[in-house]
Amino acid sequence: MWNIIRQITRNGIRTEAPPAESAAPEVEAQRIHDDLLAILGRALAIRQVDAGSCNGCELEINALGNPYYNIEGLGIKFVASPRHADLLLVTGPVSRNMAQALKRTYDATPDPKLVVAVGNCGIDGGIFGESYASCGRVANVIPVDHTVAGCPPAPLEILRGILGAVRRRRGR
Repeated sequence: MWNIIRQITRNGIRTEAPPAESAAPEVEAQRIHDDLLAILGRALAIRQVDAGSCNGCELEINALGNPYYNIEGLGIKFVASPRHADLLLVTGPVSRNMAQALKRTYDATPDPKLVVAVGNCGIDGGIFGESYASCGRVANVIPVDHTVAGCPPAPLEILRGILGAVRRRRGR
């Protein structure tokens, strides 16, 4: 224990600086909620599909459910069945073993359906690319309506991507 204390006194406590204050997330969250209700007029049901990712994007998607982002309070909920979903949130490069399952999930989602590819791997295959084990990007397997870049993207960016897909559907 004394070695650790000596090391701390010698090196100091090294941590990252706190993030810079951005536009109040609460205000932006309320704007997203208002936009969602104006566009859809109801709650949005999402089915999240991991098509072969490293789980980095899933961690950020799970963060949407914490009290800070409060996605349920915005009128967005995750559902267990694609038959109840309005939007598919797909992460990772599509592995060959998941290609058929992803197609079936897409087919089971009722029309009009939206697909959002999350993360660099979902957009272009990321570091995995296309190979004998990977189909690459999500668009190689099912049609994609919107993408959210990042490795992994921040929860607020994922939320913006979801809203962007819903706005795009309204514009059709």
